[in-house]
Amino acid sequence: MKIEKILIANRGEIALRILRACRERGISSVAVYSDADRASLHVAHADEAYRLGPSPATESYLRGDLILEVARKSGADAIHPGYGFLSENADFAAACENAGIRFIGPSANAMRMLGSKTRARQTADAAGLPRVPGSVHALESLAEAKQVASEIGYPIMLKAAAGGGGKGMRAVHSETDLSEALENARSEAERAFGSGDVYIEKLIDRPRHIEIQILADQHGHCVYLGERECSVQRRHQKVIEEAPSAFVDDTLRSRMGEAAVRLAQAAGYTNAGTAEFLVDSERNFYFLEMNTRLQVEHPVTELVTGLDLVHLQIQIAEGRTLPFTQQDIHLRGHAIECRIYAEDPENQFFPSPGKITRLVQASGPGIREDCGIYEGWTVPLDYDPILSKLIAYAPTRSLAIERMLRALDEYHVGGIATNVNLFRLILRDEGFRSAKIDTGYLERLLAETSLQTEQGERDPNINAVATIAAAFFVMTQSQNMIRGADDASPASAWKAVARKEALRS
Repeated sequence: MKIEKILIANRGEIALRILRACRERGISSVAVYSDADRASLHVAHADEAYRLGPSPATESYLRGDLILEVARKSGADAIHPGYGFLSENADFAAACENAGIRFIGPSANAMRMLGSKTRARQTADAAGLPRVPGSVHALESLAEAKQVASEIGYPIMLKAAAGGGGKGMRAVHSETDLSEALENARSEAERAFGSGDVYIEKLIDRPRHIEIQILADQHGHCVYLGERECSVQRRHQKVIEEAPSAFVDDTLRSRMGEAAVRLAQAAGYTNAGTAEFLVDSERNFYFLEMNTRLQVEHPVTELVTGLDLVHLQIQIAEGRTLPFTQQDIHLRGHAIECRIYAEDPENQFFPSPGKITRLVQASGPGIREDCGIYEGWTVPLDYDPILSKLIAYAPTRSLAIERMLRALDEYHVGGIATNVNLFRLILRDEGFRSAKIDTGYLERLLAETSLQTEQGERDPNINAVATIAAAFFVMTQSQNMIRGADDASPASAWKAVARKEALRS
């Protein structure tokens, strides 16, 4: 049955991404917003917009009851959760189903089987997937944690059973550190996900983080769309993603893809999802977790497959059959994504909220930007500091790197600090360029290098200087165009008048 109206239970760039898909499919869109997001782009672009509540996510975007109330009031027949917030909340998915509103994602039952990291490990065991040694249940006590750690051997990793993004994760190298690490991991997991459940995994030395994108319809068809390399991470948070991986060959891709499909089918999974794996230097892979939602990094898969994942999510939710089979999936070219954040790498990655006084966006061949900001908008402190996702696509990995560097040189956000210089450092590093990366690569690079300017210490007024320089450049370029028009033939006089009026305004 065709979906007529979708409520997007999210904000920022992902809300805009889904809005655009709705517009392309002739589907009405409903935005929701907190007080901090009243002036956000997703609110302006939607067909309808409704206030949820105050700025804190716990009083707005995490209030499933309020979102369902808006869905009923607006007449939305489906909800797309995006990523984060309620996207992996099985209770919310069930509440949508009970209210007769389609949840654009897996069923609540499939989410419970795979959304919880511990339940996902149990499902993976039943499906015969190789996984990292460790517990399959949440730890009940420090004594149990000590027992599991002694059985698999140190170092180990404590991980939150719910959620992701590096929250509730702690590496532990000896038993003396276990008690404090367990307490801190539980506390952080409780604050981030509302659940303090934590489990243990063996810490694998210098693995790659490789994930497989899958799509499954409601008629038993499931395919994998290749892999994404997500090994460039800081504190377990992905920084750069690319597709395909320079390390994965056709054989490994098939083995991992078939394992991901097997896992999805074992859980009765439908819609888009991502199976995450750790891969060692010998190309042995181990199941890590399943993300039961659309991933932040989905654009790189779209570019190398030529598919639109959000369109396909909607089609699956409408009950349609996947319009292709596994044999139809072919990877072409290479895509790299940089997550542009409002944070200052030169100041211990401190958040940098504030007003965007100047915005110059990258464009040109092979460049895509999924963006939720505009000049004059104030970046709030209440949410994840992602501003946009800058993606470069090219026939080869080396050209994609150069294309991304060119785009980063064009990109400028004035008034706040961003992590753009961090990407320049990574993309120019020989280790990254030769694809010699693992999950510890970026931490080692940052320990060995500096993000300071070649002249020495960073000028504290650099953002203001850059903004003034950009404004001066635009002004002089405009004046030059006007002078050129004035000196030209009478036929171009209207252009000169228009440009002069633009400058006056």
